[in-house]
Amino acid sequence: MAVFARLLERLGWARAQEVVEEEVEEECSLPGASGSLPAAPRPRCWQRLHGGAAAASGLRFGASAMQGWRARMEDAHCARLSLPGLPSGWAFFAVLDGHGGARAARFGARHLPGHVLGELGPAPLEPDGVRQALRSAFLHADAQLSALWPRGDPGGSTAVALLVSPRFLYLAHCGDSRALLSRSGSVAFCTEDHRPHRPRERERIHDAGGTVRRRRVEGSLAVSRALGDFAYKQAPGRPPELQLVSAEPEVTALARQDEDEFVLLASDGVWDALSGADLAGLVASRLRLGLDLKLLCAQLLDTCLCKGSLDNMTCMVVCFPGAPGPCEEAISKEKALNEALMHRVAELYASAQEPPCLNTVFRSLASQDIPGLPPGGGLHSKATVIAEAYSKLHHTPEDCQEVRQPAYTLARPASPLQLQQLKDWTTCDSV
Repeated sequence: MAVFARLLERLGWARAQEVVEEEVEEECSLPGASGSLPAAPRPRCWQRLHGGAAAASGLRFGASAMQGWRARMEDAHCARLSLPGLPSGWAFFAVLDGHGGARAARFGARHLPGHVLGELGPAPLEPDGVRQALRSAFLHADAQLSALWPRGDPGGSTAVALLVSPRFLYLAHCGDSRALLSRSGSVAFCTEDHRPHRPRERERIHDAGGTVRRRRVEGSLAVSRALGDFAYKQAPGRPPELQLVSAEPEVTALARQDEDEFVLLASDGVWDALSGADLAGLVASRLRLGLDLKLLCAQLLDTCLCKGSLDNMTCMVVCFPGAPGPCEEAISKEKALNEALMHRVAELYASAQEPPCLNTVFRSLASQDIPGLPPGGGLHSKATVIAEAYSKLHHTPEDCQEVRQPAYTLARPASPLQLQQLKDWTTCDSV
């Protein structure tokens, strides 16, 4: 872990700390805004892994969450591979991204599934009845949260959810947490963020007596739909879905197809670093290596962190029977790429008159033409491989000898020891 943390710091990431501070100072200077102070002096790379599978429906999922540069972890997520009272094949997944604290996100992760189940009833009518049930579930969860929320306290949470039935995929979101569906090797659908400057959102805000300044609600809140944020839900005589900020989700129903591969749900810290097409390509390429889905998500978050994400990050990958499977050719090429990178690191180290720093090694590799790098992630998705190769050549302090293992298993399941190592990642304070 020490080597990986130093890689981030020596890639010029001391500047990233200043950027986060500037962003938070700007947010906190706005009326009614509340931000998270940044962590110093380096990101917290420890990850929480979660996963499971339902043999009857062919669904499987993996999830991981990372605090990153923020002083607190405000993301939350939930996964239900089966829903009580409904036939096999129904499942629910959600990622929530809190702001001004983690309370709203944690509440949503704990209670939103129950509200969804209660609104669906024992015989959901597809698709229109289910779409309305999801809208009602979000609004009822927000009403329950409001009744429990300390008066005058700021804070809220965006949310993106996937409800799976045997016939449809329902994507519901409010705010800037996003989801995409990969089908037949390309992005078939992606949600659109709820920002105050979008025409429909701006109209609702103005009708409720609010303003949009600096592309924010009342010059403060960057999203126009969220759970919580009750200071923006006090316009008299207007229903919850027509307030300045609404908890009503935008719901899309997509008929399932045999070509459906996976749905990716993620908080905005992930989308800050990679586009939808890059994320879909990177996930598909890792699936062809037979990665455990939990480790796939962990590697994805590592890549986003190395590419510059400054926020909390949570991602969840839900795979369907049509998802790419292990490919011997892809596995062989990946092993050859790892060996080539390790060889190049050794060459750079040996050819230097003085031992190069990790930053120099990484930048030298970035300037070279290296074939076969993972799509979307590029060299950044190989940061752990580079850090591991460097650590074997370069002396590190005794209290920083722990070296992070790459977050992949190449077509073999992770052992309990490997998973425990991943769960035990910590940041070493010595440099």
